[in-house]
Amino acid sequence: MGATTGSREHSQGVALCLASAVGFGLMAILAKEAYAAGLDVTTVLVLRFAIAAAAFWLIVAARRPVWPSRRVVLGGLALGGAGYAAQAGLFFGALTHIDASLTSLLLYTYPALVFLVALALGRERADRRRSGALVLASGGAALVLLGGGTGALEPVGVAMALGAAVVYTAYILVADRILGHIDTFLLSALIATGAFVSFSVFAAASGGVSLGFQPHGWLVVVALSLVSTVMPVTAFMLGLPKVGPATASIVSTAEPVVTVTLAMVVFGERLGPVQAVGGALVLGAVVLLQTRGKVRSDAASPDLPAPTPARPLAQHAA
Repeated sequence: MGATTGSREHSQGVALCLASAVGFGLMAILAKEAYAAGLDVTTVLVLRFAIAAAAFWLIVAARRPVWPSRRVVLGGLALGGAGYAAQAGLFFGALTHIDASLTSLLLYTYPALVFLVALALGRERADRRRSGALVLASGGAALVLLGGGTGALEPVGVAMALGAAVVYTAYILVADRILGHIDTFLLSALIATGAFVSFSVFAAASGGVSLGFQPHGWLVVVALSLVSTVMPVTAFMLGLPKVGPATASIVSTAEPVVTVTLAMVVFGERLGPVQAVGGALVLGAVVLLQTRGKVRSDAASPDLPAPTPARPLAQHAA
């Protein structure tokens, strides 16, 4: 009976983490649809974070978590207002210049960047697996870029997508340092609120939010807020304790696969053969970074740190 229950729990956890990956993977697709409906980047982000923040605060009100210190609260707001907002702006901005599939693959170089910076800071140690993953990710990103046909890659879009990966790297490293134990949904509410404030200030300084878009644009924005933010964060955090951090992280690598697949189906985007190989190398690097050599249960792997609660919300940002 115990084994059956454990197996059911594990299956439920995998399903929840996969649902989270699908929700995050839809983000780039929904952003493209929002632009097609007449929304600009600033309007999309202001509305998305307003709705997401409101939803997270409702969850917080229902859960009534213990509030952390003022330092942690201010840290969460700052992460949202600076790091998360910057990453979201770059990611959504890149989508106005290059394909959703390319944007997602370039962004997904961040795990290798996190390892590289952590190595330089002395937080990680080099080994064959991690060094190999770094080589795979670097080579894969190069192939994704070099495999584009003439005119297929706009330098501005590529720079913004890679910039989003760099900012996300810094975000993760800072979050791991300044944030202690805090309720996930409270942290999510703080981060979303900080990002909303930042984009609202930017909108006010640059001409305001434009609401003259097509009516169905509201449905897209609501989907961005709930289906690609609140739902995946919630699903990941519910699935994480059922399967452990290693399995949860590996299942989450389905996100760029979802984005690339849907971009092909919805927008007719196609990766060239060289780019497809590059994308496979990037994803292989991510999986390699999330594994620990021989297959072991998470419970038997004390060296596996649980993902900081800041990560699921920031996931691809935006």
